[in-house]
Amino acid sequence: MKRRYAMVCSSNQNRSMEAHFLLKQKGFDVSSYGTGAHVKLPGPSLREPNVYEFGTHYKHMFEDLRRKDPELYKRNGILQMLKRNTLVKLAPQRWQDNAADGPFDVVLTFEEKVFDMVIEDLHNRDHILFKPVLVINLEIKDNHDEAAIGGRHALNLCQEIEATECWEDSIDEIVINFERQTRKKLLYSISFY
Repeated sequence: MKRRYAMVCSSNQNRSMEAHFLLKQKGFDVSSYGTGAHVKLPGPSLREPNVYEFGTHYKHMFEDLRRKDPELYKRNGILQMLKRNTLVKLAPQRWQDNAADGPFDVVLTFEEKVFDMVIEDLHNRDHILFKPVLVINLEIKDNHDEAAIGGRHALNLCQEIEATECWEDSIDEIVINFERQTRKKLLYSISFY
């Protein structure tokens, strides 16, 4: 693969990790991140989420939730999701802390507010390389079923971008074809490193 890809959602748990998992299986150079202040997972009620710091190992979260209420977290798919995440990487990472990871060619977000945060962060960084980065938002609801569909869409989109010689020349056509095939609207912007 000739390009570096980043998948970004709020907590680096569901949408970004599903896409990361699928792209990694296909040999892509891919990383994933979250933009939130903390990692949040559903709890026993909407007012009682499970909150972790970025960098907390997925395995620790899995053990913690299995200890708290194994039936609840098995039934709502959180344990299965965390198990998948452990196969991809050690712990969730925060986008705003990733500068040392080097530049990406394509950043794919799954929520418009995350897209806005990524664009703002890129604009606030020192532009030393003047290397373009394509930032795309593919709006996906944060649930397991939608994340699975969104992960496949992300893979297909990245495969289309990877197949081009120069994404700058063909991104409009790629977006139009993707939207026609999936009936999903994409938002995109170009920023720089």
